[in-house]
Amino acid sequence: MGGIEKLKQEYELKKPKIKERLSQFEKFFNEPYSWFYRNGELSLSPVETKDDCRIFEELCFCIFTANTSAEMGLKAVDAVRNVILNGTAEDMTRRLGGIYRFNNVRPAHITHTRNYLKNLLNFKLKNKIESFKDKNELRDFFALNKGIKGLGMKEASHFLRNIGFKGYAILDKHIINSLHEFGVLKTNEKPKNNKDYLEMEQKFIDFSKDVGIDMDELDLLLWSRKNGRILK
Repeated sequence: MGGIEKLKQEYELKKPKIKERLSQFEKFFNEPYSWFYRNGELSLSPVETKDDCRIFEELCFCIFTANTSAEMGLKAVDAVRNVILNGTAEDMTRRLGGIYRFNNVRPAHITHTRNYLKNLLNFKLKNKIESFKDKNELRDFFALNKGIKGLGMKEASHFLRNIGFKGYAILDKHIINSLHEFGVLKTNEKPKNNKDYLEMEQKFIDFSKDVGIDMDELDLLLWSRKNGRILK
């Protein structure tokens, strides 16, 4: 059986869980739920937290996850959840000790970003996201904005996908390695700049059309083949 056929077969097996996860991302944005990671299991649970605060938590998850792992990002958010909105970087650093690798740098990114969003938007993050009519401009706001620290094209795409927005490729090492193995990319080097990223993203989109699997579903499928799990 060829690689593409095996991929399609695996997709059929995982499709229910993949579709469920994508629907949970939309639910997160529209309803009062937050993600929790307990005993190695990811769950979406109802909360009384305001929408802007929940969405900021997800932004922080993507800041934490850069160059680490989803599991480490999840554990980091759970560790600092109570101080993420008003605590100092030092508060977060203390709570992340022994849990997270970049326990000095990333809290500084988060407090910088939090202050910027409060000053620019009065922390009306959900309204700002919904104000964009163009999906690329929306991503650029998070990826290219000097007020938002710790996000590039990949992390901004990750954040937007996780809050229910479709059509972004999250070109992490798992996805790039998979695309290289399928012959979509000539090398497994990560994109050097934004132009590289967009060109690689287009190849991912074309590949998803060729294999007949929605690109957002294909992302979770390829990631789960490398990681073994369907997380976020």
